[in-house]
Amino acid sequence: MKNEKGFSLIELLIVVAIIGIIAAIAIPNLLKSRQAANEASAIGSVRTIGTAQATYMSTRGHGKDFAVSFVELMADNAVDTALGSGNKSGFVFEEAGVPAAVGIPSYFDTGASPQSVGNFGTGNRSFYSNETFVVYQQDGQILVGGWGTAPPPGTRLAAAPAVPIE
Repeated sequence: MKNEKGFSLIELLIVVAIIGIIAAIAIPNLLKSRQAANEASAIGSVRTIGTAQATYMSTRGHGKDFAVSFVELMADNAVDTALGSGNKSGFVFEEAGVPAAVGIPSYFDTGASPQSVGNFGTGNRSFYSNETFVVYQQDGQILVGGWGTAPPPGTRLAAAPAVPIE
């Protein structure tokens, strides 16, 4: 036989099988890492919105009113356009504030829900905060309008039991 150079079919199949095994191990971990990064970004964004609300209240709100929407927070450059649009890092953000009325102080609600959940989703937890500046979490996806609708004080978490993030 001639002295042929190159790889045999068996050698190529072994290499392809090894690459397939490595991919089968690495891809689920990569997806989980992406979900964790998206959730960390959502928590940070919910906190940023809370800080923006506190700043708004002490400046344009004259110490008594929170901003009623992202539009007012974007006008002060308190939140960037990505967050102000309501979509960032695979999460949908909702913001609703209620101005102070006679006998009722101003309050606000902020919600962040993943665009999709599951193994290939953008996240598996939803997040919520209000004028207490505590960030709460709940497993799963809260539909648009589920959080961030600012119902009367004291009734906001009753529909969606959540636990504070530690």
